[in-house]
Amino acid sequence: MSATIKSVAEHAGVSIKTVSRVINNEGTVKPETLAKVQEAIEKLNYKPNKAARDLAGRENFVLGYVYDNPNAYYIIDMQKGILNECRAKGYELLIHPCDASSKNIIDEIIGMVESARLAGLILSPPLSEMPDVLSALDTKGVRYVRILSGSKADKDSQPCVLVDDFEAAYQITEHLINQGHKDIAFIAGEEQHNSTIERQKGFSAALQAHNIAQHPEFMMKGTYSFGTGVQSIEQLLNLTQPPTAVFACNDEIAAGALFGARMRGIDVPKQLAIAGFENSPFSRQTFPPLTTASQPTAQIAERATATLIQSLKARKLGQDKASIPAHVFVPELVVRESTNQ
Repeated sequence: MSATIKSVAEHAGVSIKTVSRVINNEGTVKPETLAKVQEAIEKLNYKPNKAARDLAGRENFVLGYVYDNPNAYYIIDMQKGILNECRAKGYELLIHPCDASSKNIIDEIIGMVESARLAGLILSPPLSEMPDVLSALDTKGVRYVRILSGSKADKDSQPCVLVDDFEAAYQITEHLINQGHKDIAFIAGEEQHNSTIERQKGFSAALQAHNIAQHPEFMMKGTYSFGTGVQSIEQLLNLTQPPTAVFACNDEIAAGALFGARMRGIDVPKQLAIAGFENSPFSRQTFPPLTTASQPTAQIAERATATLIQSLKARKLGQDKASIPAHVFVPELVVRESTNQ
C-alpha cells in the first residue's frame, strides 16, 4: 500500500497540517520538525499528490521546459536531468519544443504558461539568451531559470546555471598545442548562440597565450550539424597549406569533419587531429573516438531545476531571487585517439 500523508504524520509524530506545510515549502516549520518529516517521507517513500495540492489552492506543481535545439542527444539528457529533479521534489514536467525564430514566440510561451498554469520555466539556449522573451516573462511575473554560457551571472537577474565554455575551449586548444600543432582550425556553430562565441574566445585566447597566429582562412562559420563538419573540412583540406588540427564547436561537427577527412584518405590523428565538444555519443561512436570536453548536460539540467524550485520557494517566503547563487559547470577535457598520436 502506498504511503499517505496520515502515515507520514504518524511516523514523524506530528500533525497532518505540519506535514502539509513541509510538502508545500511554507517555511514555518522548525528545523528539527522539518528533519523528522523529511526523514519519514524518505523512509516511507511518500509521493505527494500533485492534483490534490493544486485543488487546495496552492501554486501549480508543474514546471515547463521550453527549447529549440536540433541536437537530440542534448535534449534527451536535458529532459532526463529535469525529470529526475522533478520526481524527487514532487513536480510534474511539461515539455514544449518550439521555433525560437518565430515572430509569435513570445505569445506562444506566455500562452502556454497561462493555459497550463505553470509554476515556472527552465530555459536553455537560444531562448535563455533572448532579451525580448525574458522581458516578457518578467513583465508577466513568470519565474524561470536560465542555462547560459559564461562564468559569471549578471547582477539583479533571474537565477541561472552557467557553463564555462571559454575555459573548456581554452583547455582543448592548449591540448592541441601541446601535441605540437600550430596550424589549428576552428569550426563554429550558429553565431547567435553564446556557446559559439565563448568557445571561439577560449580558442583564440589559448593561441594568443602561446604566441601562435590565428589564420583567418582557418576560421569556419557554420551550424551545430554533421553537415557543417563535412563541408568545412573539405574547404580546409583544399587550402594550399591546410591545418594539422581542427577544433570543432561540438561533437556532431567534429564527427562530420572526421568523416570528410577519412573520405579524403587523411589519417586521423597522424595527419590531422580533430577535437569536438560536449562528449555526446557522437564522440564515442566515431573511429577513432573523439577528444572532447565532457559537458554533464543531465547534471546541469538537474541543477537548473533545483534552482528554479528554490526560486519558487524564495518567492513564497518573500525573499529576493538575486540571493540564489549561480552554479558554474566547467566541462572537463577528455583525451581520446583523434588527437593523441
